[in-house]
Amino acid sequence: MVHFTPEQEMENIRAMRAAAIGQTQLLVEALPWIKEATGKTVVVKYGGAAMTDAKLRADVMSDIVLMKIIGINPIIVHGGGNDITQLSERLGLPVEFKDGFRVTTPEVMDVVKMVLIGKVNQELVSQMNEHGHIAVGLNGADAHTIKAVQLHKEMGLAGRVSKIDTRLLRDLISSDYIPVIASVAVGEDGLSYNVNADLAAGEIAAAIGAHKVIFLTDVDGLYHDFNDKGSLISRLNLTDAITMQESGTLTKGMIPKIEACITALKAGVARAHILNGTLPHSLILELFTDQGVGTMIQPDDEEYVPGDFTNYPLDNLASKLHFA
Repeated sequence: MVHFTPEQEMENIRAMRAAAIGQTQLLVEALPWIKEATGKTVVVKYGGAAMTDAKLRADVMSDIVLMKIIGINPIIVHGGGNDITQLSERLGLPVEFKDGFRVTTPEVMDVVKMVLIGKVNQELVSQMNEHGHIAVGLNGADAHTIKAVQLHKEMGLAGRVSKIDTRLLRDLISSDYIPVIASVAVGEDGLSYNVNADLAAGEIAAAIGAHKVIFLTDVDGLYHDFNDKGSLISRLNLTDAITMQESGTLTKGMIPKIEACITALKAGVARAHILNGTLPHSLILELFTDQGVGTMIQPDDEEYVPGDFTNYPLDNLASKLHFA
């Protein structure tokens, strides 16, 4: 047993007291941001290294459940490009991209569905449901939630979102569930299409009138120059984002994210965020602290001030959670 002198004991008490005060300050700081988001829908696109690392994935899932407990309505949209590539290579199928989109033969489309619907979606739902019976897995073909058209004949079953039907999503949200959506869409021809998860998230946020859309990736955000890590952009407006999109200077992975942000903001979504999902609890830091992380894109000529509190019924939700 370790014995402390009275002076050491007093120093330990002071340290614990200071830590408690710091935690209290964080809660006080978070209050206006919690009030602003409570009762509102936030679309989170989940991808990158944060998805493949088990510990990071667990952190993200717990953060999303925390959002729900607070009273936010999260909708999760995910891809799984790395897993699709790995399985395709193991099966001896070609891995080919054009203009950032995967060339998707019928055989590759089968792999896409196996990976996104059968593996990644179920893993995310299962991990979230460790905290309670709260997450529901689906894909864009369910209730024709995501409709798509073929990008180009030479691209096979790679598609672009043409329409979002929000009825199933609204039903799930009204029943206090978290929809977790794999980025597989359905065409008018009844075929499945492989759609970009970033673009799908932007279209869903626009269609459902989300408060925010958040892109969790494996970089810190948007840069003026990706090779200069000191050029991270913490905030920009819609016009600036459109200018960057049209400049042709965006990196390949950032092109669909910025397009999705623009789609959402033009439809009236209040904010779009690009965050590094490999930073533990970056979602919570961005949503509930003054400092924030990553890049935020907002409408032109608008100051960002937390809004009024919106009441949200938590009774039904509590029954679904083990720790409510």
